[in-house]
Amino acid sequence: MNTYKLTLLAILAALAVVGRFVFSFLPNVQPVTAIIIVCGLFLGPLAAIILAILTAFLSNMLLGIGLWTIWQVVGWGIIGLISGVIGKYMKVSILPIIIFAIFSGYFYGFIISLTTYQVTGMFWPYYVAGLPFDTYHAIGNGIFIAFLYPTMSYFLKKYANKRFFLYNTN
Repeated sequence: MNTYKLTLLAILAALAVVGRFVFSFLPNVQPVTAIIIVCGLFLGPLAAIILAILTAFLSNMLLGIGLWTIWQVVGWGIIGLISGVIGKYMKVSILPIIIFAIFSGYFYGFIISLTTYQVTGMFWPYYVAGLPFDTYHAIGNGIFIAFLYPTMSYFLKKYANKRFFLYNTN
């Protein structure tokens, strides 16, 4: 990984942290998952996992760090890994990406619910009570992908094609 790609990841992490902080007044609505998905699609799974780690730790320095930070890294890391594999082997249009982003909101909520199971041993009551918030996250992901994907894909596709050939152009 060269300096240019690390700088690009730092910029994406800063964008995700600022976006998470700016939208913190809305419950579970944040651009982080959408940015990680787009990063994975164009820069590969490793870059998306690094972005997930950076975003979770840096944003939680502002919003509060705790045991849940580990599970946030796991959730966003798995989402980044899946989107990286999708971007490496398939060329998809925006609609399947929006559907994947909506699914990712529920998947992330499931992973975060494991935090409570780890602490209290109770999973289902917490998960069911959190489903409305997972729905907010899922809808927010779809909206953020619809707004961010066209612009981010323009710049990241240009970078990935010229520098690393990580984007599948078939």
